[in-house]
Amino acid sequence: MKFPVIVHKDADSDYSVTVPDLNGCFSAGSSFSEALDNVREALALHLEGLVADEENLPQAQEVDAHLENPDYAGGVWAIVDFDLTPYLGKSVRFNASLPEQLLHRIDERVQKDHRYASRSGFLATAALRELSA
Repeated sequence: MKFPVIVHKDADSDYSVTVPDLNGCFSAGSSFSEALDNVREALALHLEGLVADEENLPQAQEVDAHLENPDYAGGVWAIVDFDLTPYLGKSVRFNASLPEQLLHRIDERVQKDHRYASRSGFLATAALRELSA
């Protein structure tokens, strides 16, 4: 899932990163790149906490949904792609039928796009996107 994040930098501080769709999820780093790397760890810890508390996982919104929020004024927006599937629970095998050409297109995308480890990963991502719409 692609999470919008906002990065702020004050003159005498590190870069701070906030994940608007996850209340209380934030991170920092001494460089812009380090701050974005560190936010991945913050996302993982935050999501582990939600799972432990048996709360629903968030659905990321578009950056546009946050632009008018004054808390994010003066920051730089970035997108962090984060795989939610490890936090969705144990995998369950099921049978599904899809048209041959559609399945072929899915397999081609999985081979070209390294965000998807497998056909199942692609389908889970597509399902999450559709369910959040």
